[in-house]
Amino acid sequence: MEGLGIDRFGLVGHDVGGAVMQPLARRAPERLAGLFFFDFVYPGIGPRMAAPDRLNHIWYQSFHQMEMAERLVGASRDSCRLYISHFLKGWAHRKDAFDDVLDAFADNYFKPGNLAGGFAHYRASHAGRVAMMKGEAAPLPPINVPACVRWAEHDPLFPYEWTDRLGETFGDLDLKIFPDVGHFPHREDPDRAAAEIAGFFQRIGWS
Repeated sequence: MEGLGIDRFGLVGHDVGGAVMQPLARRAPERLAGLFFFDFVYPGIGPRMAAPDRLNHIWYQSFHQMEMAERLVGASRDSCRLYISHFLKGWAHRKDAFDDVLDAFADNYFKPGNLAGGFAHYRASHAGRVAMMKGEAAPLPPINVPACVRWAEHDPLFPYEWTDRLGETFGDLDLKIFPDVGHFPHREDPDRAAAEIAGFFQRIGWS
């Protein structure tokens, strides 16, 4: 942002993007007008992430720690497409949401280095994720930048019930359920997602 000459800005994030936004908000809150999140990980989820009934949903995070992961998934374009499709279709409530872009996803991830780069994120964040799941993560100060969270009604990865402790992380929180979508609200219902984002930044006078 400094390179672009932008002093103050708003951020929108989902899943990993939401995880990245939190340390930035603690480090430079004066630079941020507001934060808009779709379903994401935050400290209050804690050990629930590793509960027995969640293991079938988070297995890939452990798989990505293995050196063989990118070789297995990237053994062929078909295997790469099958792997990516498992998540895009499995986590969506609207099952056709990615039909028109699935091949583009597969082609992109099948390029040399792209799977390894994606899996490297999970390796880099592994220690922090395990500490959270064990209930051993260090407490963090709350974020007081205005935050809007729209959490998907049918997210199989991050259930809506996990929003119950968002108030401990965000001191200025606007939380509502985002109905009729799965893990990808911005893809499954893009017009409504865009309207929610625009509405939030209008309400805080940043539009």
